[in-house]
Amino acid sequence: MKARIVLCASVAALSVGAGPATAAPVPDETWPAPGSRGKAASGGLDPAELQSAMDGVHRAGMPGVYAEVRDAGRTWRGASGVADLSTGRPVKPGMRQRVGSVTKTFTAVAVMQQVERGRIRLDAPIGDYLPQLVPGERGEKITVRMLLNHTSGLSDFIPYAFPSLRKSPPGPESLDDNRFRQFHPAELIELGLAAPPAGEPGGAKGVYSNTNYLLLGQLLEKVTGTPAEQYITRHVIERAGLRHTEFPSEPRIRGPHSRMYEALHGFIDPPRDYSVYNMSWVGTGAGLVSTMEDLNRFYGKLLDGELVNRSSLAQMQRTVPVRALDGTTIEYGLGLHKVSVPGCGTFWGHDGTVWGAGTTSLTRADGKRQMSVAINLIRWNRLDSAGKPQPHPIDDALSKLYGQALCGNGSPKARSAVRLRELVP
Repeated sequence: MKARIVLCASVAALSVGAGPATAAPVPDETWPAPGSRGKAASGGLDPAELQSAMDGVHRAGMPGVYAEVRDAGRTWRGASGVADLSTGRPVKPGMRQRVGSVTKTFTAVAVMQQVERGRIRLDAPIGDYLPQLVPGERGEKITVRMLLNHTSGLSDFIPYAFPSLRKSPPGPESLDDNRFRQFHPAELIELGLAAPPAGEPGGAKGVYSNTNYLLLGQLLEKVTGTPAEQYITRHVIERAGLRHTEFPSEPRIRGPHSRMYEALHGFIDPPRDYSVYNMSWVGTGAGLVSTMEDLNRFYGKLLDGELVNRSSLAQMQRTVPVRALDGTTIEYGLGLHKVSVPGCGTFWGHDGTVWGAGTTSLTRADGKRQMSVAINLIRWNRLDSAGKPQPHPIDDALSKLYGQALCGNGSPKARSAVRLRELVP
């Protein structure tokens, strides 16, 4: 597996302790009014600075970027750039987005709900539930918890489902070949199990793998008797009151959305639109479509104990070091990233990419500050002769936006703590 080509994004994380998470209520005021940049509020939202940072991302080369930021009952929504390069159609804050591995938190919540009902035991071997999918010694050693926090040692299936990514140089052929292909989770899981192990089950340091979350989807189906996507829709998405979040049933996205441009580190030039795509290749690991408003609402309710109980949430926030597919180390719980921003606080959430789309959603531990950001170009960094992604102005511009959105400033400490990490093997 070549770690230089990566998918399902992750965030750089610094480990610090966090107190009990208490989410803020759903914001009761959208601010500023549409078309107005407003003035900075005492709560820390500065519309002019947020919009300036967002415009900077677009100027740096991102076709379109949009976000929702919440602070203590106030909400700012903004957008910059275009949703369609060919027509110039503008991107808008409420557009739907393929949110990639943010889906993993939804799947983890569904699993924890079943743990609360006594149907799943976190430290039970996965072979007790799915002996046909994970037979033998690995089925006995790998627990449900290890799947949730990526310490199973199972390899990611993606480079085997998309073999052109393993070529040198990598190519887009299998991305195009699989655009309308209907995968079954079992065949993707089999690819992950057949690959050389990424580590030993229960190791001190995990290795991020999408195979884990396809197995969790199959586990949910086994114990509930309901397809995992249907269970998550009914008991997580609807319970959270999300109006624009769904597992797509067809390759096209319903409702207003942007085109989604994949550059594959310059190996697709110009970047290609993959907004129409059969998402069976990621399913319960990264298949959701959502909006930035829905994501903030979801994480707010999760951290406020409305989707799982406090004991389950505490389990979800027990982190271990996990090696992301780009080689960096992140602090990962059960479907949750922990991100510490110096001078600003500890945040919980997730991020993700699929072909052409990237999303980051983070909520501060006290629930009072939230940020969800969407972009419509991915893997913009070209590679050097050693296969290392080279710096690009988009990197610094996004970091500045994240710092402004999370902390109300663009200080280097705040900006360096959060950045979109690509995660396709």
